[in-house]
Amino acid sequence: MIKIYYPTYSFKIREPERKKEEVFDELRKLWVRLTPEEWVRQNFIQYLLQVKKYPASYIAVERRMKLAEVNKRFDLLVFDHTARPWLMVECKAPDIKIDSRVIWQAFHYNIAIPVKYLILTNGEQCHGYVKEETDFAEIQALPVYNE
Repeated sequence: MIKIYYPTYSFKIREPERKKEEVFDELRKLWVRLTPEEWVRQNFIQYLLQVKKYPASYIAVERRMKLAEVNKRFDLLVFDHTARPWLMVECKAPDIKIDSRVIWQAFHYNIAIPVKYLILTNGEQCHGYVKEETDFAEIQALPVYNE
């Protein structure tokens, strides 16, 4: 398991009239509903930016992808310096366990968008995998961006 220590960050949060709380997503430049999963996603984004120093311009947030004939959405996709998909992050709400079902979901996403690294987090637990020749191996730390 990967240890994550989230940095302090002053999120912009609002509660529009008769609507649920929203948080401003700095990367997408828009207000999004503040669900438990979104809270994990926003904190993980800040970890990538502030702690790991990943460049913001190389991080895509919640974009559509096609898996077989089904439209799905990945949570975070980090591109390498040549603009190729490099690391995918699947975020879950804190009450969702990172179990085999979640792991297989991420591995299936890797079919649609092949990446070297897969990261799964619920904000409390974080598991990472690196693509080897024929399989994935678990890693104990997020990769340095300039690899």
